This record gives sequence, C-alpha cells and structure tokens, in this order.
Amino acid sequence: MASKKVTASMLRRTASTATKSTRPAGDISSVFPSLSGKKTETLPQRFADLKLNYLKQNQDAIQQSWTRLLSSLHEEVAMVKSKGSSLIPNITFEDIASKNVSKAIADEVRRRGAVVIQNVLPQDEALALKAQAREYIKASRGRVKAFPADNPAVYELYWSPAQATARSHPNVLSTQQFLQTLWHSSDPDSEISTTHPLTYADRFRIRNPGDGRFALGPHTDGGSLERWEDPEYSRVYQKIFGGHWEKYDAFDAKHRIHAKMDLYNGAGACSMFRFFQGWLSMSTTGPNEGTLKLCPMLKHATAYLLLRPFFNLKTSQLALDSSFPGSVPAACQEYNDETHPHLQLEHTMVSVPRVEPGDLVAWHCDTIHSVDKEHKGKGDSSVLYIPACPMTRPNVEFLTRQRQAAVAYSPPPDFPGAGGEGELGFEGAVDWNKLPSDGLRAMGLGSQKWHIKDNMSKGERKVVEEANRMCF
Repeated sequence: MASKKVTASMLRRTASTATKSTRPAGDISSVFPSLSGKKTETLPQRFADLKLNYLKQNQDAIQQSWTRLLSSLHEEVAMVKSKGSSLIPNITFEDIASKNVSKAIADEVRRRGAVVIQNVLPQDEALALKAQAREYIKASRGRVKAFPADNPAVYELYWSPAQATARSHPNVLSTQQFLQTLWHSSDPDSEISTTHPLTYADRFRIRNPGDGRFALGPHTDGGSLERWEDPEYSRVYQKIFGGHWEKYDAFDAKHRIHAKMDLYNGAGACSMFRFFQGWLSMSTTGPNEGTLKLCPMLKHATAYLLLRPFFNLKTSQLALDSSFPGSVPAACQEYNDETHPHLQLEHTMVSVPRVEPGDLVAWHCDTIHSVDKEHKGKGDSSVLYIPACPMTRPNVEFLTRQRQAAVAYSPPPDFPGAGGEGELGFEGAVDWNKLPSDGLRAMGLGSQKWHIKDNMSKGERKVVEEANRMCF
C-alpha cells in the first residue's frame, strides 16, 4: 500500500481542533420536523417577495405548466398504483463489473430515480459487518447517541470499522463509479469529475422488529427552502420555473456543483453534493419490515414540489403569501397529503423490493423517500448509509474537513455535534492504515493521487488536479 500513514501526531493535531462543535447537538430526528416536533412557523415577508419575483418573470408560463403537470401527474400516479414496486429497476453487481448494464435499464433508473443493485458484497461479508457494528456499540460502554434513545434504530456513529470497511470496499467504489456515469453536465467546461467517487461518512441503522418510532415520513434531503432561495440551486430547476417542466433534466449537474443546500446550519443538513443517496443492506428485509419506500416519479414529483407554493389549492388561485408547504428552515423538505395532495403519497410511496445482505439501494438526491411506519418483520432491518458523491471543488473542500473529523473520530462536518468529541477513545476504533489505498484516497487520506486520464475534459482535468493539490 503506497499510502502515507495516519500517525499518532496527526491524531493529536486534528483532535486538538475538534473540541468545539460547529453543528447543534442532536440526532437524526433533528432535521425532520415531523420527528423532532419542531413547529412550522410563518415564514417572513421576504419569502412572499421571493415568490412574487418568480411570478413576475413567468406567471403565465407557470400557470400553464401547472395545468399540464396536474394532467400528466394524474396518469403517472395511476401507473404507480398499478405497478408499484416493480417500477424500481433491479440490476446485479456482475452487470456493473462486466459493463453489461443496457441503455434501456440506465434510462429507466433515470426515469424512476432509484435502483436496487444485488450482490455488491457477498452475504457473509455483509453479515460480518453487522456483527462488527454491534460489537462496536457494545464496546462503547453507553457513550453512543442514537434515535430513539430508549430503543435505538439509527446510531450517531460514523467511524466504526464496519462503516470504514464498507465505504472502502472495491465493489462499493465500483458501484459508485457506475452510478456517477448516469449523470452529465450540459456545460462541457464544468469542473466536475464523475470518474472518481468521494466518500461521504454517514450513520448506520439497526432497526428492531416492532419499532414504530423511527417512522420517517415522505421527504427529500438537500435542504428545503434553499431550492427556491439560493440563486444557484434554483437554476437547477430553471426549466420548471420557466414553465417547461417536461424539459427538466434531473441528471444535469451543471448548476448543482455550487448550489447551497444548507443555508441555515441545520443539525443534520447535508452540504455535500450527492448524486445518489444510498444504503448497503446488512439484513434480509422486505416490504413492511422496516425498509425504505420511494416515490418512483422523479420528474413529476420534483416539478410538483417546485410549483406547488405558487398555488392555493382551496381557491385555485395564485398563492401570494409567504407559505412554502412542507418547507422549514434548517430542515429537510417534507410532504404529506395535506401539503402535497396531488402526489397521492399513500399510493405512490412504494416499498423497495426484498433485499438480501450485500445488496445496495440507491436513489436520486431529489427522490421522495420514507421508511415503513412500523417494522412488522421478524428480523432486524439493518443498513449502512453510503451515497455516491462526485468530485467537485466544494465537495473536495468538504472532504478536507471530513478527513480531519475522521482521524479525530469526531462527528463529520454535516452532523449533530460536528467538531465535538464523538468516538474519540472508543474501544475497537478503526485503524486507518489498514484500509485499502483506493478507499483511503476516496476519503482524501493516504498519499495515492487521483489519476488524470487522456479523455478527461478540461473542466474535469482541472478539478482532479485541484483535488490532488488540496488532499495530497
């Protein structure tokens, strides 16, 4: 392994910088008003002004687009009601390794905004990771924070050996590389690389049978009000705001590179650009067994979210107030039948098909998702959260902060208590020097630089060169 060792002096140096939290304390419920009990307050006048500014530019186009959307959405909802979970594409890791994923399947992943990838890890390896995670919890002697506190399902742990091993596994890295090929930029000079995935440290879940408290309702991550408020983030959806939702490309990264997804320093808000969110299964889990639910109508649901605040559904008139349904500062975007009735979420949130240990599920960063309200299965529902993140300058800047947290065993920059003590001193902590060099590199650790290839665009070459300078 040609990797620079993570030395004791590095641990002491980074640990000394990790004594003051840069995020509020909390747990996974902190970013979900429906879980934390955070009340929805009336937004200030500037949000009414923001809404009026959009309408001033495109009122007629927005109204006409809304009418077309509702008609098309009615048909899309009927399809989801009819076909359910079968709409979610399913491929195998062997398909990825042999480059045998057809264009038709890739297009269907883009349309549905989700995919199940079987056999990314052998089952015995995935089960071993779960056993290792449980041992790590046990060895912490009660220092682990989790939600719910009295019957944990999601653990505020980020640096266990099980998590580090999974993130750095060559099959996981290859799967992330495949997922990144589904994206593009409409600007050939965009400074983004889909060749080299970056690692985003996240939590893990071991949800026990009978649990009904880790009941995440329909939501999307990546902020809420930021989609309208941040100028660059709003440009992601310019086709929708311009009255042409049908032409919106959910896989164009051009304006997402510098979009600000967290303007309010939320306790669990994500500031790293993730192409896909995802998890690696450590259990055999099927529908109603504490698993994930997805809304497989990516384009329609996104257009509906963005246009919904402009209309009063009771009067069918323009909504000129400051209301943005389901949007709360410093929280994710939430949905329900009252705020977003045309989505018919009771019928269009479909369960992920049965998965086995080692299967990986990925969903587009704007896909509406939730979890079963109650775990009615007989075994645990366990996953390691592992997304797919492209190389951009903002993401690399985040990586340099995250790696400081890693070697200090402090919560990562996006998570509750970031910069605090975290897992420092936990028994059985990961030894960074034992990870594969490719896995270390994806963390911005070690000394192995990212390769620059002849077929890279000018923008991709530039961002890879900058990443090598910043990390190595």
